Formats: sequence, C-alpha cells, structure tokens
Amino acid sequence: MTDPELAQALRAAALLEGDFTLRSGRKSKYYLDKYLFETQPELLRELGRRFAKYVTADVDRIAGAELGGIALAAATSLETGRPFVIVRNSKKAGYGTGKLIEGKLEQGERVLLVEDVATSGGQAIEACRTLKKAGATVVGVVVTIDRQEGGREAVEGAGLRFEALFTTSDLGVRIPR
Repeated sequence: MTDPELAQALRAAALLEGDFTLRSGRKSKYYLDKYLFETQPELLRELGRRFAKYVTADVDRIAGAELGGIALAAATSLETGRPFVIVRNSKKAGYGTGKLIEGKLEQGERVLLVEDVATSGGQAIEACRTLKKAGATVVGVVVTIDRQEGGREAVEGAGLRFEALFTTSDLGVRIPR
C-alpha cells in the first residue's frame, strides 16, 4: 500500500464529522477515531511497517501510551522484533502491581514512543515524562496523524523529536478555523 493509499484508507476508516470534544478539551467539527483504524488488521500492519522505519539501531524499546498507542506499539514490535512497554494514564488503584509502565523497562534504555493522533501533544508529553521518571531516555515521538493544531510544537517545545506518518492535510481534512 502506498502512502497516499494508506492516507485515504485512514480517512475512510476513521474520519467522523459532527461536534466533538477532544481529549485536550478543544471543540472540533471532526474526529479521527483511532480505534476505527487500529482495529483493522490491514491498516494496523501497514502502520507497524511505517513506524518500524523510525526504530533505528539506537532504539532499545518501543512505548505506547494507554489506550490508543498500545496496538501501534505491538504492531511496531512485531515488525521490528523490539520489545515494547505500555504507559498507563494512571496507576491501577488498589490492585495488581500499581505500576505506570507495564512490561519490562531497564534503566537507561532508549525508547521511541508511538502514538495515534496528536492534537495538543499533551498525552505524548505525559507519557514521555513517565518514561523519563522510570529512567528511560526518550529518543522521539512518532504519531500516526498530526492534526496540525499545536501538537508538534508542544512536543518539540518539551525538547523531544516529533515525527508524523501523516497530517490532516495528507488525509485531505480541511481544518476549520
């Protein structure tokens, strides 16, 4: 599948129009429902292949933020053979291990965070902070779709490398101003 074909497949699978409130609290006339593309094996496989290009020799481990980044991290792990961890949004309350990071993460490992859709960049920045607190070095953040609404600038402003497989422009989504 070519990049333009994948961009159009993502748009067809995930673009919803209406009135939405995003995780950032912003209002939007459209929503890119990551679960509608992440749960389709053909699309997930293609995304794993593209994320794998960012898993260079200096990346020890892949990370995916709960919940949307988990399938992407797993697909990238399968494509590259590198292990992955899951970064929780919050600790489990009163049961299990109570960890914020699930899976094995060694002190000093270099980690690439893969993410679904970036709007403000808030979730990616939070996940990177959690990884750093656990002793990892975050080598960058790669998102499936950059909504082009400040996420790149926020992530880069936090001192992190930011890459996007696609932007809303690539998907042919017009951003209402």
